[in-house]
Amino acid sequence: MRWSPPSWIVTLPDRATGPGEEAHFRALERLYAAAAINRLFPSRLTITAAGKARIDFDVTPEHFHAAGAAHGTLYFKMLDDAAFYACNALVTDRFLLTTAFNLHFTAPVRAGPVYAEGHWVSGRRRVWVGESRLVDSHGEEIARGTGTFMRSHIALSGLEGYKQPIADSP
Repeated sequence: MRWSPPSWIVTLPDRATGPGEEAHFRALERLYAAAAINRLFPSRLTITAAGKARIDFDVTPEHFHAAGAAHGTLYFKMLDDAAFYACNALVTDRFLLTTAFNLHFTAPVRAGPVYAEGHWVSGRRRVWVGESRLVDSHGEEIARGTGTFMRSHIALSGLEGYKQPIADSP
């Protein structure tokens, strides 16, 4: 009888390289674009490398709190997403879930283009740690965050936005 590991032991493949890695990055970008929440927070994700992500968006008056600057909800969403997708860029089979996120506000932002950049810090098996920061149109950091992310039971391949688009037939 041949031994096999218990079902609760997960062996992750090494990070993909080459065309497979690029396909995974583009699929994560499609998944992000397909999320309903992004109709409330229009933005664009770019996976720039393994363990790195960038989200570009514009702060508009629709995002303001009563004192006329961007509400913390926007800060959290973009920082969480940038760190999350940086980490999920290293995981090719499962959707990660945020388990904790710490946010530090540095400055208010009133309007204009802003980007969030995230990068993987540590972890490869069960829990990943990612950091992110928000930068305004003047190049000034306006917020910073650190999150922990855990493997879920949700297969990326089963998520509609992640699936490869069907090429048009000739």
